[in-house]
Amino acid sequence: MYNKPLPELCFLNLSLLSVETRTAYPLITEQLVRGDVQASAPKAVIPKNSKPGRPKGSVNKNRKVVKLSSFQRQLQACINAALTLIGLNLGIVYFVYDGALGNNAGLQTVIQTGLHLICKLRHDSTLYLPYSGEYSGKGKPRKYGEKLTLETLTDAHRKSEAVEKGIQTCIYQVHVWHKNFPELLNVAIIVKTNLKTGRIAKVLLFSDDLKLASEKLISYYALRFQIEFNFRDAKQYWGLEDFMNVKETQVNNAANFSLFMVTFSPLLSAKIEGTNKGSMLDLKTIFRARKYTQRIINSLDKNDDTFLIDDRIFQAAEIGRIHARAA
Repeated sequence: MYNKPLPELCFLNLSLLSVETRTAYPLITEQLVRGDVQASAPKAVIPKNSKPGRPKGSVNKNRKVVKLSSFQRQLQACINAALTLIGLNLGIVYFVYDGALGNNAGLQTVIQTGLHLICKLRHDSTLYLPYSGEYSGKGKPRKYGEKLTLETLTDAHRKSEAVEKGIQTCIYQVHVWHKNFPELLNVAIIVKTNLKTGRIAKVLLFSDDLKLASEKLISYYALRFQIEFNFRDAKQYWGLEDFMNVKETQVNNAANFSLFMVTFSPLLSAKIEGTNKGSMLDLKTIFRARKYTQRIINSLDKNDDTFLIDDRIFQAAEIGRIHARAA
């Protein structure tokens, strides 16, 4: 197996993120075909050197009407299916995704589902402040103002500043234009400066919801990482990397069942006395020990129901738990 490429599986997973508990709950999982993903996944737009002005013969285009790739159509279908599954009671407002949707087509993919997008732009994206000058009285009012740079950011844009371990972190919030997007973007700018070396790093997070505060925008985007814990648990405890199915339906069922157990297992853990919340090893140890105990008792012809349901018989059998049973 060394130095040889191995075939792998790629899954698209949508999870429900709890703001209060900062936990992700998997809802829908679908397989992505690697060739189709590579061909249709949204790619960052890299500016090219070109002549100034509009090309000859070009016409205005409605940037709200975009052609979605097969990846974006599948993602949109999953979002609609998840919203139908959730229903109207929870009132889902935001959809969080990584930088793969940091373009106009990605934004329109989410807007068409009725949600606001929270995503990340390229750090070198060209953004413009809204023009604040006076109208000249001729032609269409000017739309784009000064180009957004670290130098054009003012104290009015700064929301917070902190220094920790020699790293200064400044957070700015500004409404800006991007020439590839049809509407204003709400952008939170995170600027980290190494006070010793002077090196600067910048992160641009954005949303189409202009009323969303910068601290919430950053907090909601950070929640996206909780989904990584879902995949970790599904692989480590619930067989996501161990199943041997090869047919499409079987692969889909196996993947969804693994991630379903990630959501269901905490519910089981909460109902068992003395189980540490979130410990999958304890949960599996308890159920394995109880299964062995029941088989041993049954093999000794001790089938009395009262004896079997007495929880004290299982206490001695729960060997291998990491966390001690509560007294």
